[in-house]
This record gives sequence, C-alpha cells and structure tokens, in this order.
Amino acid sequence: MNIYDITVKTREDKDFKLSTLKGKVLLIVNTATGCGFTPQYEAIENLYKKYHDKGLEVLDFPCNQFGHQAPGSDDQIHEFCTAKYNTTFDQFKKIDVNGENESDVFKFLKESELTDEIHGMKNKLAMKGVEKLSSTCKNKYDIKWNFTKFLVDKEGNVVRRLSPIEDPMKLEDAIKELLG
Repeated sequence: MNIYDITVKTREDKDFKLSTLKGKVLLIVNTATGCGFTPQYEAIENLYKKYHDKGLEVLDFPCNQFGHQAPGSDDQIHEFCTAKYNTTFDQFKKIDVNGENESDVFKFLKESELTDEIHGMKNKLAMKGVEKLSSTCKNKYDIKWNFTKFLVDKEGNVVRRLSPIEDPMKLEDAIKELLG
C-alpha cells in the first residue's frame, strides 16, 4: 500500500484522495480538542503558515479513542480550532487510529514501523504515564495518544514519528530539509 492510494473523508463527509497531495510534504496528526496536548495546535498552525506556500500540508484527523477527548461533531471540532487557535488548515472527519476500525491512513503510517521519537528523560517518563492510560494501544507500533505526529516526504515515505509529548516545532528542520 502507498499513502497515495488512500482515500479519506473530509469533515463534510466527502471523499478526498491523498494522491492529490503527491509532491507535498505532509504533517499528519491525530488530534483532540480536550487533551492536555491540544495547545500544540498553535505550533502546528505556525508550521503550516510558515511552510504551506513551500509545499507543506497538515492533515489533522480528530480522534476520540484516548480519554474521549474529542467528543464533539466534526463541525464543532473545526469551530473550536479556528476560534481558539486560529487554525487555517482544515480537519478531516473524526477517525479511529487503533483497533478494528482504524483508518487506512494510520494503518499505513504504523506500517512504517517507526516508534515514537521522545527527547529527554522528563518526556520519556511522562510518555510512560501516557502509555499506561492508553487502552487502545495493543501493539508495538500503535498510536499511544492524541497528537502523535508523522512526517511524510514528497514521495510518500514516512520519515519521522514524534510522540504526543514532543513539541511539533521539533519537526521544523526536517520539514525545511524535505521541502528543499
């Protein structure tokens, strides 16, 4: 499977072929509006504003699998993000990232067999706590919590996976490099 073979649903429930993003650098994130990591939207928006015109796309997939932290409708989630964090990228339809009903996108991302990149002992300890809370994380490469971040190059290869604990800005140098 290639990421460009996948079709996802927009928040308006329309089909969106990821093949339309061929040649772009993708930052793919599972998000939630009621999570302790939700303020990361600010950094994600900063990266989007700074690099969108150079070829960066943000694919935001709300997910309610972790602590039921994305309980709203797709439109409510979008309204929250635009009002609170001034996001200009769109969100896709709410999905599952683990388990029986997991999205094809996250199935593909997890098949890259990258594990969460975690920097610093404090973050490693915090991530251990997050993992204990996660009831849907059953396999080594499963998503552990909201705001797991994946970076995909212009050819569709998954090149980085950043843990929910980590600041999205840690991806900036890699984004610049991938954009050329």
